[in-house]
Amino acid sequence: MTVPEAITVAPLDGPAAARSEPAFRLVYAEVFAEEPYEESPESVAATFRRFRSQVRKSTFRAALAQTAGGEPVGVAYGYPLSPTTGWWDRLITPAPADLRREDGQRTFGLMEFAVRAPWRRLGIGRRLHEALLVEGNEERVILNALPDARAAQTAYRSWGYRKVGEAHPWEGAALHDVMVLQLR
Repeated sequence: MTVPEAITVAPLDGPAAARSEPAFRLVYAEVFAEEPYEESPESVAATFRRFRSQVRKSTFRAALAQTAGGEPVGVAYGYPLSPTTGWWDRLITPAPADLRREDGQRTFGLMEFAVRAPWRRLGIGRRLHEALLVEGNEERVILNALPDARAAQTAYRSWGYRKVGEAHPWEGAALHDVMVLQLR
């Protein structure tokens, strides 16, 4: 099945994403209320407190998919990892030094990625992913994914991501797969 032409996917910088926060929140809250995530309104609120800080980063990039009528259907965002990132410190089994090395440009951290149920399996996720990365020149992308998020895991693997470890990405988080996609 092909993506309906009525769906647009636009890359956004931090200020544009900040202006579009209601669209990002709508998609995020709907998708992450589903199993296996089952996020509460409190955890959604916490995500968007972080979002307001993240969009201020000069390296922040996002993508927003919408219908011709402006209904948000998918979102993705993140930014390159800093040399002092704690991302690698959360792995259960420590990663080798070469994998952990960050310089602020090597690895794009995909913080959030979501497509609403009625628009899944239409290629919108791939278009969001491509729009998010097109302006970057990072070597790779890293993300955390719940092992039980089967559709997400299938998509990531079909795009070339490979599991490099497991982590609890934040205090109290469930165990996630840490996945990397080599770009260059």
